[in-house]
Amino acid sequence: MPEDYYADLGVDRGASQPEIEKAYRDLARKYHPDLNPDDKTAKAKFQQVQRAFEVLKDPEKRENFDRYGTDQPMGPGGPGGNPFSGGRAGPGGVEFDFSEIFGGGFSSGGAGFEEVMRNMGSGQGARRPSRGRDIQHELTVPFATAVSGGDAQLNIRRGDGKTECLEVKIPSGIENNKTIRLRGQGEAAPNGAGSPGDILIKVHVSPHPCFNRHGNNLEIRVPVTVTEAALGTKVEIPAPRGAISLSIPPGTSSGTKLRMKGHGVDPARGSAGDLIAEVQIVLPAKRDQKAEAVYRELAETESERKQINEVRKKLKW
Repeated sequence: MPEDYYADLGVDRGASQPEIEKAYRDLARKYHPDLNPDDKTAKAKFQQVQRAFEVLKDPEKRENFDRYGTDQPMGPGGPGGNPFSGGRAGPGGVEFDFSEIFGGGFSSGGAGFEEVMRNMGSGQGARRPSRGRDIQHELTVPFATAVSGGDAQLNIRRGDGKTECLEVKIPSGIENNKTIRLRGQGEAAPNGAGSPGDILIKVHVSPHPCFNRHGNNLEIRVPVTVTEAALGTKVEIPAPRGAISLSIPPGTSSGTKLRMKGHGVDPARGSAGDLIAEVQIVLPAKRDQKAEAVYRELAETESERKQINEVRKKLKW
């Protein structure tokens, strides 16, 4: 049965030249033997697509095929012709550069497409240089190092059994479970015929006893006494770039959040976050008699009774 070149390219008989060219590009990428080393049928499919395009890209050959169902009388594209002549069309045809199809990996005149096709004829595929194996590693860093950046030591066991100590730069602001890539420091390529692999380091960040992180914002709970909350005070807060003084306004309730702009995480890329302090009123576990008397006296005041009613009026079933 005569071959249907339109079916080979997956286009209708009335397809335009741009549609034919697009179908050819897609199928050439899909079936190229170099890109399908494990598919034994790829070579035949690739050649089938090439034959179809060689005919349909040329207006004279296409017209002859549409009329007679064959391209045999059409010269270079017929029997004895070479449809794989580097991607150059005959008179009236469409010229293709395979470097456009394969992203610059092939070129006329180089060890590219022409060499691939010569090797295909002898049962060999052109081989790209192998790349060395990537090394996967995990590293745990302190919370402060993840926020501010720093150095860390990493021991890598190579394929030859040797252990190598590497110093890793931790960028400021790195988040938990992010990956650092050390390019070219993985395993060497087989036989030294390609580029070495990379080292991929998954970073785990240890929790902090006082701080939590949300994006580039840092949150901390600041304990204060009853009198500090009632009368107001200033509290020194530790922060990534040095301690800062936080003003607690008089009458601050427990749970109030105070924001200090720009004092959060300052990442290597992007803008700095904020430091958010949540006030926590802490009562003493034990009180002396004088403090007890003061609390009792306060409880009897009119303002205290009004305050009790005010804070609880929304408690409903």
